[in-house]
Amino acid sequence: MDHRPPTIKEIARQLNVSVSTVSRALSDHPRIGLQTRLRVQQLARELNYEPNTQAIFFKQKKTYVIGVVLPFIREEFFSQAISGMETAAMAHEYTILFGQSYDDTERERKVVAAMKKQRVDGLIISLAKETRRFDHLQALESTGTPVVYFDRVPPFAEAHKVYCNMYQGTAELVGWLYGRGYKRVALINGPEKMPASRERLNGYIEGVSRKKHKVDMQLVETTDFSRDSTYRAMEKLLSLKHPPVAIISFNDYVHMDAVQYAHRQGVAVNKDIVFVSYANLPITSYTAFPPIASIEQYPYGQGEKAMDLLIQVLNEKGLPDAGTRYYCEELAPTLVMH
Repeated sequence: MDHRPPTIKEIARQLNVSVSTVSRALSDHPRIGLQTRLRVQQLARELNYEPNTQAIFFKQKKTYVIGVVLPFIREEFFSQAISGMETAAMAHEYTILFGQSYDDTERERKVVAAMKKQRVDGLIISLAKETRRFDHLQALESTGTPVVYFDRVPPFAEAHKVYCNMYQGTAELVGWLYGRGYKRVALINGPEKMPASRERLNGYIEGVSRKKHKVDMQLVETTDFSRDSTYRAMEKLLSLKHPPVAIISFNDYVHMDAVQYAHRQGVAVNKDIVFVSYANLPITSYTAFPPIASIEQYPYGQGEKAMDLLIQVLNEKGLPDAGTRYYCEELAPTLVMH
């Protein structure tokens, strides 16, 4: 028995019509008469015919696949983001090819190169924490493959971006703490060269300055996001002659490590020192000491908007100014009290 899948040629042979007629009939082309269309479609159903998607994609010069590169899928923030991307992609009949950088720039480069070989139609990426050069992504764009950055975005304007305004959110968070009497506020920030870290630091400085207080940089520490690094940051803050009464953590994962260290040192968490954070992830509600307030960053919404933006850019390919226009969607973060 012949188990090969049926083809357009087989349908054309059985009905004694041309291959182009079958192709148009299967697409409900108005140039093909109704009776012929019905005959072709009926036989296609009987033969269990399925279109050759590879041939269709080759003809259209599209794969209907979007590459997505994230630091870690295990982090709830990014898993929520990719759920939003998938929802938006499926609504436009796209699928996702997913890769992780593990917050390593060289791995990020390799994953992007692999995406390029797979001929993805476009790429969405949240940058690795140490990424400073963007030639691997700019090279992808130079071949006609658009890139949309989300959450961790580059510092230059010539890029499609979706992100939350952490400068504004941090300034508001500092002001909220001062308004409740916490006037010695510390910040455990991320790596110094990360744009997201600079936004938080500048927002922190702005928030303190608005209250007519002098910024004490002894209250600013950094972490590379590892537990040991966050522990060292906490050790320095707790050893100050005048330790902080409130600590802002870079994200909820840094928060959990910071709180764990404080608790082990005998600090009455959220009494002696209150803790606030970013991301407002549901996982913190299952911990013994959740932050008393958090900045909601809408990961699902960011992912959904990033995918919608990329598909919009893809649909505008070929417009006269498509290569010179960049879209930026800045979400306003929300302060959530717990």
